[in-house]
Amino acid sequence: MKTLYTVAFLIFISCLVSCLNDSGKKECSASTIINPNGDSELALLMRAMFDDSMQMKKSIEAGKKPVSQINYEELFTAEATVPEKMSTAEYKAFAKVHFAKMAELSKANSEEAPKMYTQMVESCMGCHHSFCPGPIVRIKKLYLDGF
Repeated sequence: MKTLYTVAFLIFISCLVSCLNDSGKKECSASTIINPNGDSELALLMRAMFDDSMQMKKSIEAGKKPVSQINYEELFTAEATVPEKMSTAEYKAFAKVHFAKMAELSKANSEEAPKMYTQMVESCMGCHHSFCPGPIVRIKKLYLDGF
């Protein structure tokens, strides 16, 4: 019996260590299972939006005009994990605001871009405060440093 506990403990430790990178932080890659029940279209879109926003942040911090690679109209059509939340007037209003902020950001020159980008991030925060607060910690990483 003691051997069984030892083997189980070693397997547990091996799994734990394999989930850590050199700095001791959990790795998050596309191959990592985030949601064992599957990911909705909206969840996948949100992750792509985060990556896209991080690229825009880097462009702005380098003094360049940010360019989005995402079709933000999908906010209105992507299937959500909880579809009834997406059908509310509140969600649709947040989606329209975010879509408008992205349109403004796409038209902004490099001088206006930091302000427009910050407004876009604020639209993310507003929606996630109301609907899905889990990603708020991650969204905070989108804020510009020094602007």
